[in-house]
Formats: sequence, structure tokens, C-alpha cells
Amino acid sequence: MTLEAAGVTGAEETVYRLLVAVGRASAQDVADRLGLAHAETGQLLTALAAKGLVSQNDVLPRQYRATPPDVALLPRIKRSAEALDLARAEAAGLLETYRTTLRRQDSSQLIEVITGAEALRQHLRQIQDGARDELLWFCKAQYVAMPSGTNRAEYEALARGVRYRVLYEKAFFDDEGAVDNVVEGVRAGEIARAVPHLPLRLAVADRAIAVCPLVPGGPNGNPDEPTAALVRDSNLLAALIALFERYWEDAVPLVVDDTGSVTGTDAAGAPDLLSATDRRLLSLLVAGVADKAIASQMGLSRRTVQRHVQRMMELAGATTRMQLAWQAARRGWL
Repeated sequence: MTLEAAGVTGAEETVYRLLVAVGRASAQDVADRLGLAHAETGQLLTALAAKGLVSQNDVLPRQYRATPPDVALLPRIKRSAEALDLARAEAAGLLETYRTTLRRQDSSQLIEVITGAEALRQHLRQIQDGARDELLWFCKAQYVAMPSGTNRAEYEALARGVRYRVLYEKAFFDDEGAVDNVVEGVRAGEIARAVPHLPLRLAVADRAIAVCPLVPGGPNGNPDEPTAALVRDSNLLAALIALFERYWEDAVPLVVDDTGSVTGTDAAGAPDLLSATDRRLLSLLVAGVADKAIASQMGLSRRTVQRHVQRMMELAGATTRMQLAWQAARRGWL
């Protein structure tokens, strides 16, 4: 039976299905067709009528007709679904309260130590498989547990709408095949930037859980099995996220062109991306000249000025004009 979610019992569903199939029938007809006692049939029809699933006429012997399913069932199913969603939300809230209480009472719930390359790879896959919104990633040179290009969980997450913001340190691009792997990631939707150096390896999922190696690793690091920490909601996690955002703000966006070439891997930007018009416009903008005055001095329309500014903001990875000015000075665009 399949209508329990609509508040219909198995026996009631059997009677309702019969009435849907035959159109109309008396209580005796229903009892005979289904092999039920007359009293039980009457109780079932009364229950179905109370739920609005059947109606009856006033002529004896009374004939029962099924209410159309779209009228009788769909509203009940909708109400049940809404109630289920509410219950699910309440359960999630209770679970979070439970976890918060547990974390306060047991520090092992905040930080879990992971030992071994395979265990580390498994946890990195799991947090990506469970991510719903965003992954933050620090990629240093010389892998510890997951060689460049082997993280296929990223592409699965990107395909279902998870945003990836990945920071690469300059030395990462010296690893064999690293540039090709970054090109593949960017083309799949990854938002990538580069910095001269990263302080540690890091992966953060949905700002709720992080994986962070505790000792140096890689070919030039600790020769023993890698040891990492699984960090859950805490001040330490908030500090790791803040560290990522600080490096992200200063990083240079990686731009992949149609040929597969990447600019920005030197973490110093690419001044030649700007035309002479861009540079002149940028110098006026940084000097505080308004768009209207810039347009007048350069013989451009205000819309063209704004289009140039927007393009430079995208190249710089800036969300405000103040950030554009700062990035332009940092990258030698002025």
C-alpha cells in the first residue's frame, strides 16, 4: 500500500482503489468484491467519507463514489510533506543542539586526529561528498596524500552546484602535470587564485568542518605517516576560515584562455592584460575622478567606462572599486 503518507490505512486504500476502478458501488457490492464482512465494510466507507475520499447518494441502497484523487489525495499529501519538512527541520535543530552540548563536554568532538594517507584521502573524499555549498582549499606543492589530478570528488561536487575556491601557492605549478590539472578544474567551474606561499594545507567544507595536516608532509616533509586534524565548529575553525579569506583577498586570479594557457601562476598578475585605455582609465579612477569626468576626458561614454571598470575588477578578482585600486597597485598596473 502506498497512501499511508496521506493518512490512509491499507484497508481504506483497498476500498478506495476499488471505487476508483468501478466508479460507484454499494456497501454490499464492496463487501462482496473484497470478501469483507458487511460491518467492516461500513466502517471503512465511513472512515473514507470522513477523510473526504468518498461520497454517497441519498437513494437506498446508498451508492458510494470515489472522490477524484487530485481533489482527495494531493492536498493531504502536500500537508503531510509540509509536516515532514517541519519535523525534519526540528530534528536538524535538535541534532545541532545535541552536537553543541557534546562538543562543550567532550573536546574530542571538536578535533579528531587522522593518521595515515589512506585515512586522510577517505576523509577528504567524505567532506566533499557531503558538501552542499562551498569548499575552501589551500593547495601547497608536493602532495601529502592526494596527488594533483586524482581528486575526482571535486568534479562530482562541482557538477551538483558546490562552489570551489582554491588557492595555489606558486611552487605548486612546478609539480608535473599541475598546470593541466588546474586548467581542467577551472574549466569545470573551480575559482582559482595563486599566492607566493601558503602557510599550511587546508580543506574546509561548508564552513562547518576542516581537514588540516598537523605536521609537514610531502617528499621533503615528514617521512612518517601523515597526521591531520579534523576540526569541527569551534573558534579554531573560525580562525582557519579567516586565514583562508585573508590569503584569498591578496591572491591573484588564475585565468585560463581558450588555448588552455594559464596566467597568474607566478602569483604576480599579468599587467599585459590591460590595454593603454585601461591603464589611463584606471589611473583616473584611482585619482578619484568620477565616471562622468573620466568619460569626458577620454572621449568615451559612461557605459563604456563602466564596462572597462567591470572587466578590470573581474581580472583583479575585486568586488569593489577600492579593492580594484589596491590590487592594481599590488600588481603594478599603475
